[in-house]
Amino acid sequence: RSGGRPRPIMAAMPPPSAPGGQEPPPTPLQYSLLLQHLVGEKRQPRAWDPAALGGIPSPPKSEEQKMVERAMESCAFKAALACVGGFVLGGAFGVFTAGIDTNVGFDPKDPYRTPTAKEVLKDMGQRGISYAKNFAIVGAMFSCTECVVESYRGKSDWKNSVISGCITGGAIGFRAGLKAGVIGCGGFAAFSAAIDYYLR
Repeated sequence: RSGGRPRPIMAAMPPPSAPGGQEPPPTPLQYSLLLQHLVGEKRQPRAWDPAALGGIPSPPKSEEQKMVERAMESCAFKAALACVGGFVLGGAFGVFTAGIDTNVGFDPKDPYRTPTAKEVLKDMGQRGISYAKNFAIVGAMFSCTECVVESYRGKSDWKNSVISGCITGGAIGFRAGLKAGVIGCGGFAAFSAAIDYYLR
């Protein structure tokens, strides 16, 4: 009561409805907004910074380190590395094939004579050196050609292996003629594509 007169009681008015008799959509809950910021469309990607997580920041590279990295990424270094790897792989393959070959140490002048261990080892060494040289040349040519093609195209994909394989196989096969060069180009390109597909 106020001044002896009763106060009128106001009834609660309902919220205004939308045109057409439809009620307005309810206000989203707080956890829905939180989910939108965490896993929804409003989520902001974070930059991966190890230093911000307590990691040890890497010191700036010196000029010597940059020079070494440039040298290791050069075509000459890649060709030399492929040459050494091809030499080792070819030598091992040559020795292996010579070890399972029954004609190692065979003398055509005296086919019934049993070869000595020295003759067998000599033939195995000669075959191993021959295979090692061939593998080293092929590896260096392929690696150098692939590096040049990749630098020219500015891309690293399967086409680089196919092009360099064709060039390498054609260059090796052309020594025996045009037909051998074409066959070498196609065969080496197909082999390079298969190896690249398997490795990727």
